[in-house]
Amino acid sequence: MSSYDQPDARGHFGIYGGSFVSETLTHAINELKTAYATYQHDPEFIAEFKSELAHFVGRPSPVYHAARISREIGGAQIYLKREDLNHTGAHKINNTIGQAMLAKRMGKPRIIAETGAGQHGVATATICARYGLECVVYMGSEDVKRQSPNVYRMKLLGATVVPVESGSKTLKDALNEAMRDWVANVDNTFYIIGTVAGPHPYPMMVRDFQSVIGQECIEQMPAMLAQMKAAHEQPDAVIACVGGGSNAMGIFYPYIPYAKTRLIGVEAAGAGLESGKHSASIQRGSPGVLHGNRTYVLQDDNGQVTETHSIIMIGEIGGNAEVEAARWIKANCQKPVAGFIAGATAPAGRRMGHAGAIVGGAEDTAAAKIAVFKECGIEVAITPSDMADALLRAAKAKGVTLA
Repeated sequence: MSSYDQPDARGHFGIYGGSFVSETLTHAINELKTAYATYQHDPEFIAEFKSELAHFVGRPSPVYHAARISREIGGAQIYLKREDLNHTGAHKINNTIGQAMLAKRMGKPRIIAETGAGQHGVATATICARYGLECVVYMGSEDVKRQSPNVYRMKLLGATVVPVESGSKTLKDALNEAMRDWVANVDNTFYIIGTVAGPHPYPMMVRDFQSVIGQECIEQMPAMLAQMKAAHEQPDAVIACVGGGSNAMGIFYPYIPYAKTRLIGVEAAGAGLESGKHSASIQRGSPGVLHGNRTYVLQDDNGQVTETHSIIMIGEIGGNAEVEAARWIKANCQKPVAGFIAGATAPAGRRMGHAGAIVGGAEDTAAAKIAVFKECGIEVAITPSDMADALLRAAKAKGVTLA
């Protein structure tokens, strides 16, 4: 077992981390540090947090043995930690509950947050609705278009969603705007950051609240591996995707003492690391200060942050993204791809194992996009919903036959 004791008292993880904020936020950050130090190990706070995770989120989430893919790939036995089964459909809710509990104790009735794909925004809106807190979510205008179903969910939960038009109109710009809001409304506002970023103590808080993922795995894996008659109780490797890092740190942190378990983070390589079109800030970035902490940043020779890039997600996407995705699939996939087009029932499609897209835009526009899907050899199925019925009618009018 190896020892680990980070961050230090000033929030540094070696040369990284720390707190680089304007003077106007210094008081708010110091107030937050004091509050978290007070409640971090408080038995009543911890008991409430665990109760919320159990009865509101539905934890522990199961570990699932992906037997078929393990068999088809050969070699390693693959297990999946099913964070998608949490309330709101992702790991984000773990952290938002912890920070919202802190906000209540600090007497902050107004919550702000930033979101990219929308899951952190949905989680924040959900917990604000539960606790009766005002909620304002900043989201890049490009992400607003791509992730319209999650925008709808946030608004349904009572949140105000603010589209950000500056910069690349994506997550980093949303975070910038949220910071500006915090400066202007520091007395009554708590900023719930959803990723392992921001000034100290945010990276530590997000890590601590998300570490329930890894803690559960450590308890669950011995029984899972015993069924396979494995000689050890913990996996040889733990693998997580790394974007903002909250899910990765959530599972990695409890495993740090387990020297025999490799911890592997996977970044989005986009069009290739040498192309310049990727999101691999750890592999191809350099140390710099961004959003209040020292970290790895994709930046040019003048220290200006450069744009990230990744192959488009087949998921909850809007705009023309579905068309781009369909053409990418046609060019790169050897096997047929199943798709589903749906409204509110899209998660059911995901549970059935389909790769798919929720087609956004007006019905006629959506039908035209579906036609591109068909041209690209993507099998399209419709799950029942009012939105799907409208799409079927529009598609039929354009001569597009759907399953």
